[in-house]
Amino acid sequence: MTKLASRTIIRLSPTAPDEDVRKFLQGLVTQDVVLGALPTYAALLTPQGKVIADFIIWADGADLLLDVAADQADGVIKRLSMYRLRRAIAIARDPALTVHWSPTPRDGAARDPRLAELGYRWLAADDDAPVDDAYLAHRLSLGVAEGAEIVDLLWLECNAVELNGVSFTKGCYVGQENTARMNWRQKVNRRVVVVPAAQSRPDRRIVDYPALGLSVEHWRVDDIANPPAWFTPESVNPEA
Repeated sequence: MTKLASRTIIRLSPTAPDEDVRKFLQGLVTQDVVLGALPTYAALLTPQGKVIADFIIWADGADLLLDVAADQADGVIKRLSMYRLRRAIAIARDPALTVHWSPTPRDGAARDPRLAELGYRWLAADDDAPVDDAYLAHRLSLGVAEGAEIVDLLWLECNAVELNGVSFTKGCYVGQENTARMNWRQKVNRRVVVVPAAQSRPDRRIVDYPALGLSVEHWRVDDIANPPAWFTPESVNPEA
């Protein structure tokens, strides 16, 4: 009773002894997977710095595992395969593993690298008992967006800094130029927020969740009146 059916695992494996999957992914994603601790939160961006997909990266020996939204997995595999060129790396879904979640500690589980309050995750065999509705309600209650809710938005507008999804010291990656420039200027004009239905603005709505009375929306920073607790005053208004 812990499976997230809406998530899937993509496995990246070296197929030659001298291949290094971490170094391959290091030049593509927003977090440091060579020197940084895993699991970590990261994204794959367009050259313009907009989100293709976000995911949590896990280590499994020489392999790396991407915990990603199931409806984005094929697109991620296609994009990574394009960048792979002739490198000896296999990139495919891993049907033997499932993402599991609990709001409380479990043996072998890791804290969600984005936010401690999001709970605990681990990778294991399928247990046939999804808890996606509980996870969704818990995540949105904390004001955290992911998956299709943030596609095509600039990564820093998705609260990547606050949710530990970007390294500014790791070196180049796809989309790094615009992301680093926004950080250097300390000017993020818009943010992804989760708002109650009563505050919803249809022109800014990305995804609506009527059963929960919530919407994920793209607001101007100046209009955000009640940010989640993990926002800092500077992240909502850099000039404050």
